[in-house]
Amino acid sequence: MSEAPTQERKANPFKAFLSGGFGGICNVLSGHPLDTIKVRLQTMPRPAPGQQPIYTGTFDCAAKTIKNEGVRGLYKGMTAPLTGVAPIFALCFAGYALGKRVQQTGENAKLTYTQIAIAGSFSGLMSTVITAPGERIKCLLQVQQASGGERKYKGMLDTAVQLYKEGGIRSVYKGSCATLLRDLPANAFYFLAYEYIQDKAKEQTGSEKISVTSTIFAGGAAGIAYWLVGMPADVLKSRLQTAPAGTYPKGVRSVFKDLMRRDGPLALYRGVTPIMLRAFPANAACFFGIELANDAYDAIAALL
Repeated sequence: MSEAPTQERKANPFKAFLSGGFGGICNVLSGHPLDTIKVRLQTMPRPAPGQQPIYTGTFDCAAKTIKNEGVRGLYKGMTAPLTGVAPIFALCFAGYALGKRVQQTGENAKLTYTQIAIAGSFSGLMSTVITAPGERIKCLLQVQQASGGERKYKGMLDTAVQLYKEGGIRSVYKGSCATLLRDLPANAFYFLAYEYIQDKAKEQTGSEKISVTSTIFAGGAAGIAYWLVGMPADVLKSRLQTAPAGTYPKGVRSVFKDLMRRDGPLALYRGVTPIMLRAFPANAACFFGIELANDAYDAIAALL
Protein backbone atom coordinates (compact mmCIF):
# COMPACT_ATOMS: atom_id res chain seq x y z
CA MET A 1 0.00 0.00 0.00
CA SER A 2 1.33 3.42 -0.94
CA GLU A 3 2.59 5.61 1.84
CA ALA A 4 2.03 8.87 -0.04
CA PRO A 5 0.66 11.54 2.31
CA THR A 6 -2.89 12.72 1.97
CA GLN A 7 -3.76 16.36 1.68
CA GLU A 8 -4.24 18.19 4.97
CA ARG A 9 -7.41 17.28 6.84
CA LYS A 10 -8.24 18.97 10.11
CA ALA A 11 -10.23 16.18 11.71
CA ASN A 12 -13.27 17.54 13.55
CA PRO A 13 -15.33 14.67 15.04
CA PHE A 14 -18.33 16.88 15.86
CA LYS A 15 -18.50 18.30 12.35
CA ALA A 16 -18.05 14.80 10.90
CA PHE A 17 -20.85 13.53 13.18
CA LEU A 18 -23.34 16.05 11.78
CA SER A 19 -22.34 15.79 8.13
CA GLY A 20 -22.12 11.99 8.30
CA GLY A 21 -25.70 11.74 9.52
CA PHE A 22 -26.94 13.84 6.61
CA GLY A 23 -24.88 11.85 4.13
CA GLY A 24 -26.28 8.60 5.46
CA ILE A 25 -29.85 9.73 4.85
CA CYS A 26 -28.90 10.58 1.25
CA ASN A 27 -27.40 7.09 0.94
CA VAL A 28 -30.51 5.23 2.09
CA LEU A 29 -33.00 7.24 0.07
CA SER A 30 -31.06 6.60 -3.13
CA GLY A 31 -30.04 2.98 -2.59
CA HIS A 32 -32.62 1.04 -0.56
CA PRO A 33 -34.52 -0.66 -3.44
CA LEU A 34 -31.37 -2.41 -4.66
CA ASP A 35 -30.46 -3.29 -1.07
CA THR A 36 -33.80 -5.09 -0.75
CA ILE A 37 -33.06 -7.09 -3.91
CA LYS A 38 -29.57 -7.92 -2.62
CA VAL A 39 -30.86 -9.31 0.69
CA ARG A 40 -33.56 -11.40 -1.02
CA LEU A 41 -31.05 -12.94 -3.41
CA GLN A 42 -28.63 -13.67 -0.57
CA THR A 43 -31.19 -15.34 1.66
CA MET A 44 -33.42 -17.25 -0.78
CA PRO A 45 -33.52 -20.99 -0.03
CA ARG A 46 -31.62 -23.45 -2.20
CA PRO A 47 -34.04 -24.98 -4.77
CA ALA A 48 -34.80 -28.68 -4.67
CA PRO A 49 -33.38 -30.84 -7.49
CA GLY A 50 -35.28 -30.13 -10.71
CA GLN A 51 -36.85 -26.93 -9.39
CA GLN A 52 -36.13 -23.37 -10.39
CA PRO A 53 -34.83 -20.90 -7.77
CA ILE A 54 -37.25 -18.29 -6.48
CA TYR A 55 -35.29 -15.61 -8.34
CA THR A 56 -33.09 -16.20 -11.37
CA GLY A 57 -31.25 -12.91 -10.96
CA THR A 58 -31.37 -9.24 -10.10
CA PHE A 59 -33.93 -8.13 -12.65
CA ASP A 60 -36.15 -11.18 -12.08
CA CYS A 61 -36.16 -10.40 -8.35
CA ALA A 62 -37.06 -6.77 -9.01
CA ALA A 63 -39.84 -7.72 -11.44
CA LYS A 64 -41.39 -10.30 -9.09
CA THR A 65 -41.17 -7.94 -6.12
CA ILE A 66 -42.98 -5.17 -8.00
CA LYS A 67 -45.56 -7.60 -9.42
CA ASN A 68 -46.38 -9.19 -6.06
CA GLU A 69 -45.96 -6.23 -3.71
CA GLY A 70 -45.91 -3.12 -5.85
CA VAL A 71 -43.12 -0.57 -5.93
CA ARG A 72 -43.47 -0.15 -2.16
CA GLY A 73 -42.12 -3.69 -1.79
CA LEU A 74 -38.70 -2.43 -2.87
CA TYR A 75 -38.73 -0.06 0.09
CA LYS A 76 -39.74 -2.70 2.63
CA GLY A 77 -37.71 -2.45 5.80
CA MET A 78 -36.50 1.08 5.00
CA THR A 79 -37.77 2.48 8.31
CA ALA A 80 -35.05 0.66 10.24
CA PRO A 81 -32.06 1.92 8.23
CA LEU A 82 -33.60 5.36 7.72
CA THR A 83 -34.19 5.70 11.46
CA GLY A 84 -30.81 4.29 12.34
CA VAL A 85 -28.80 5.57 9.41
CA ALA A 86 -28.28 9.09 10.72
CA PRO A 87 -26.62 7.89 13.96
CA ILE A 88 -24.86 5.03 12.11
CA PHE A 89 -23.22 7.28 9.55
CA ALA A 90 -22.76 10.00 12.14
CA LEU A 91 -20.82 7.59 14.37
CA CYS A 92 -18.98 6.17 11.38
CA PHE A 93 -17.70 9.51 10.12
CA ALA A 94 -17.10 10.83 13.63
CA GLY A 95 -15.09 7.67 14.33
CA TYR A 96 -13.14 8.23 11.14
CA ALA A 97 -12.38 11.83 12.13
CA LEU A 98 -11.41 10.70 15.64
CA GLY A 99 -9.23 7.94 14.20
CA LYS A 100 -7.41 10.51 12.11
CA ARG A 101 -7.10 12.97 14.99
CA VAL A 102 -5.44 10.52 17.39
CA GLN A 103 -2.83 9.66 14.75
CA GLN A 104 -1.91 13.25 14.01
CA THR A 105 1.32 14.35 15.67
CA GLY A 106 0.34 18.01 15.31
CA GLU A 107 -2.60 20.18 14.30
CA ASN A 108 -1.49 20.31 10.66
CA ALA A 109 0.09 16.87 10.41
CA LYS A 110 -0.65 14.94 7.23
CA LEU A 111 -1.60 11.28 7.36
CA THR A 112 -0.31 8.48 5.18
CA TYR A 113 -2.75 6.26 3.33
CA THR A 114 -2.04 3.47 5.81
CA GLN A 115 -3.10 5.77 8.64
CA ILE A 116 -6.22 6.69 6.67
CA ALA A 117 -7.07 2.98 6.39
CA ILE A 118 -6.56 2.50 10.14
CA ALA A 119 -8.87 5.43 10.86
CA GLY A 120 -11.42 3.90 8.50
CA SER A 121 -11.34 0.58 10.37
CA PHE A 122 -11.86 2.44 13.65
CA SER A 123 -14.99 4.03 12.19
CA GLY A 124 -16.46 0.57 11.57
CA LEU A 125 -15.80 -0.40 15.19
CA MET A 126 -17.70 2.63 16.49
CA SER A 127 -20.74 2.33 14.23
CA THR A 128 -21.35 -1.40 14.75
CA VAL A 129 -23.18 -0.75 18.03
CA ILE A 130 -26.06 0.66 15.95
CA THR A 131 -25.42 -1.02 12.59
CA ALA A 132 -25.77 -4.61 13.83
CA PRO A 133 -29.29 -4.41 15.34
CA GLY A 134 -30.48 -2.07 12.58
CA GLU A 135 -29.44 -4.49 9.86
CA ARG A 136 -30.87 -7.47 11.74
CA ILE A 137 -34.28 -5.80 11.80
CA LYS A 138 -33.99 -4.61 8.18
CA CYS A 139 -33.05 -8.05 6.85
CA LEU A 140 -35.85 -9.80 8.74
CA LEU A 141 -38.45 -7.40 7.33
CA GLN A 142 -37.06 -7.68 3.79
CA VAL A 143 -36.98 -11.49 3.81
CA GLN A 144 -40.37 -11.82 5.50
CA GLN A 145 -42.06 -9.80 2.77
CA ALA A 146 -40.47 -11.92 0.06
CA SER A 147 -41.46 -15.27 1.60
CA GLY A 148 -45.20 -14.61 1.57
CA GLY A 149 -47.56 -16.28 4.00
CA GLU A 150 -48.34 -14.97 7.46
CA ARG A 151 -46.18 -12.09 8.58
CA LYS A 152 -44.55 -12.44 11.95
CA TYR A 153 -43.28 -8.87 12.21
CA LYS A 154 -45.47 -5.79 11.72
CA GLY A 155 -42.74 -3.20 11.53
CA MET A 156 -39.44 -2.00 12.91
CA LEU A 157 -40.47 -1.50 16.54
CA ASP A 158 -42.52 -4.70 16.63
CA THR A 159 -39.53 -6.63 15.27
CA ALA A 160 -37.21 -5.18 17.91
CA VAL A 161 -39.66 -5.97 20.72
CA GLN A 162 -40.23 -9.54 19.54
CA LEU A 163 -36.51 -10.20 19.16
CA TYR A 164 -35.89 -8.93 22.68
CA LYS A 165 -38.68 -11.09 24.10
CA GLU A 166 -37.35 -14.16 22.29
CA GLY A 167 -33.70 -13.91 23.26
CA GLY A 168 -32.96 -10.68 25.03
CA ILE A 169 -30.31 -8.23 23.88
CA ARG A 170 -28.25 -11.06 22.36
CA SER A 171 -31.04 -11.75 19.89
CA VAL A 172 -31.25 -8.09 18.92
CA TYR A 173 -27.48 -7.98 18.37
CA LYS A 174 -27.26 -11.32 16.57
CA GLY A 175 -24.71 -11.02 13.77
CA SER A 176 -22.56 -8.36 15.44
CA CYS A 177 -19.34 -10.30 14.87
CA ALA A 178 -20.24 -10.78 11.21
CA THR A 179 -20.93 -7.05 10.98
CA LEU A 180 -17.50 -6.29 12.40
CA LEU A 181 -15.96 -8.85 10.05
CA ARG A 182 -17.47 -6.85 7.19
CA ASP A 183 -17.00 -3.28 8.37
CA LEU A 184 -13.46 -3.26 9.78
CA PRO A 185 -11.72 -4.04 6.47
CA ALA A 186 -14.43 -2.63 4.20
CA ASN A 187 -14.48 0.77 5.93
CA ALA A 188 -10.70 0.93 5.66
CA PHE A 189 -10.89 0.63 1.88
CA TYR A 190 -13.99 2.85 1.75
CA PHE A 191 -12.26 5.89 3.18
CA LEU A 192 -8.92 5.05 1.57
CA ALA A 193 -10.47 5.01 -1.91
CA TYR A 194 -12.27 8.31 -1.33
CA GLU A 195 -9.23 10.15 0.00
CA TYR A 196 -6.91 8.75 -2.67
CA ILE A 197 -9.15 9.74 -5.59
CA GLN A 198 -9.77 13.20 -4.15
CA ASP A 199 -6.02 13.70 -3.72
CA LYS A 200 -5.35 12.67 -7.32
CA ALA A 201 -8.11 14.99 -8.54
CA LYS A 202 -6.50 17.88 -6.66
CA GLU A 203 -3.15 17.06 -8.22
CA GLN A 204 -4.72 17.19 -11.67
CA THR A 205 -6.42 20.54 -11.10
CA GLY A 206 -3.67 22.07 -9.00
CA SER A 207 -6.30 23.30 -6.55
CA GLU A 208 -7.11 22.32 -2.97
CA LYS A 209 -10.80 22.90 -3.62
CA ILE A 210 -12.99 19.79 -3.83
CA SER A 211 -15.14 19.74 -6.96
CA VAL A 212 -18.62 18.27 -7.33
CA THR A 213 -17.41 15.95 -10.10
CA SER A 214 -14.52 14.55 -8.06
CA THR A 215 -16.77 14.12 -5.01
CA ILE A 216 -19.37 12.15 -6.97
CA PHE A 217 -16.74 9.96 -8.63
CA ALA A 218 -14.68 9.42 -5.46
CA GLY A 219 -17.80 8.69 -3.41
CA GLY A 220 -19.12 6.19 -5.93
CA ALA A 221 -15.75 4.48 -6.23
CA ALA A 222 -15.50 4.31 -2.42
CA GLY A 223 -18.82 2.49 -2.34
CA ILE A 224 -17.63 -0.05 -4.89
CA ALA A 225 -14.38 -0.57 -2.94
CA TYR A 226 -16.38 -1.13 0.25
CA TRP A 227 -18.52 -3.88 -1.28
CA LEU A 228 -15.71 -5.61 -3.16
CA VAL A 229 -14.06 -6.14 0.22
CA GLY A 230 -17.14 -6.51 2.42
CA MET A 231 -19.47 -8.59 0.23
CA PRO A 232 -18.49 -12.09 1.48
CA ALA A 233 -18.94 -11.12 5.14
CA ASP A 234 -22.23 -9.39 4.25
CA VAL A 235 -23.61 -12.60 2.75
CA LEU A 236 -22.70 -14.50 5.92
CA LYS A 237 -24.21 -11.74 8.06
CA SER A 238 -27.51 -11.71 6.15
CA ARG A 239 -27.89 -15.48 6.42
CA LEU A 240 -27.05 -15.52 10.11
CA GLN A 241 -29.37 -12.62 10.99
CA THR A 242 -32.39 -14.07 9.15
CA ALA A 243 -31.98 -17.72 10.22
CA PRO A 244 -34.20 -19.21 12.96
CA ALA A 245 -32.61 -19.50 16.39
CA GLY A 246 -30.32 -22.52 16.66
CA THR A 247 -29.73 -22.91 12.91
CA TYR A 248 -26.09 -21.88 13.19
CA PRO A 249 -24.86 -22.82 16.69
CA LYS A 250 -21.33 -21.46 16.15
CA GLY A 251 -22.44 -18.24 14.51
CA VAL A 252 -20.66 -16.97 11.43
CA ARG A 253 -18.34 -20.00 11.36
CA SER A 254 -21.31 -22.33 11.02
CA VAL A 255 -22.79 -20.15 8.28
CA PHE A 256 -19.52 -20.24 6.36
CA LYS A 257 -19.15 -24.03 6.58
CA ASP A 258 -22.77 -24.58 5.54
CA LEU A 259 -22.49 -22.15 2.64
CA MET A 260 -19.28 -23.73 1.33
CA ARG A 261 -20.74 -27.22 1.61
CA ARG A 262 -24.03 -26.40 -0.10
CA ASP A 263 -23.29 -23.64 -2.58
CA GLY A 264 -19.53 -23.22 -2.92
CA PRO A 265 -17.32 -20.09 -2.85
CA LEU A 266 -19.28 -18.19 -5.50
CA ALA A 267 -22.19 -17.94 -3.06
CA LEU A 268 -20.11 -15.41 -1.08
CA TYR A 269 -20.83 -12.95 -3.87
CA ARG A 270 -24.51 -13.77 -4.32
CA GLY A 271 -26.39 -10.52 -4.79
CA VAL A 272 -23.29 -8.74 -6.11
CA THR A 273 -25.10 -7.30 -9.16
CA PRO A 274 -27.73 -5.24 -7.29
CA ILE A 275 -25.25 -4.16 -4.64
CA MET A 276 -22.76 -2.92 -7.24
CA LEU A 277 -25.55 -1.17 -9.15
CA ARG A 278 -26.49 0.47 -5.85
CA ALA A 279 -22.98 1.16 -4.55
CA PHE A 280 -21.94 3.92 -6.93
CA PRO A 281 -25.02 6.18 -6.92
CA ALA A 282 -25.84 5.64 -3.23
CA ASN A 283 -22.35 6.49 -2.01
CA ALA A 284 -21.91 9.28 -4.53
CA ALA A 285 -25.07 10.78 -3.02
CA CYS A 286 -23.72 10.12 0.47
CA PHE A 287 -20.43 11.95 -0.02
CA PHE A 288 -22.09 14.72 -1.99
CA GLY A 289 -24.44 15.23 0.95
CA ILE A 290 -21.51 15.15 3.38
CA GLU A 291 -19.50 17.75 1.49
CA LEU A 292 -22.63 19.88 1.19
CA ALA A 293 -23.19 19.61 4.94
CA ASN A 294 -19.52 20.43 5.57
CA ASP A 295 -19.83 23.60 3.51
CA ALA A 296 -22.99 24.56 5.39
CA TYR A 297 -21.25 23.92 8.72
CA ASP A 298 -18.27 26.07 7.73
CA ALA A 299 -20.55 28.86 6.53
CA ILE A 300 -22.54 28.87 9.78
CA ALA A 301 -19.37 28.67 11.88
CA ALA A 302 -17.95 31.68 10.02
CA LEU A 303 -21.01 33.73 10.97
CA LEU A 304 -20.83 32.87 14.66
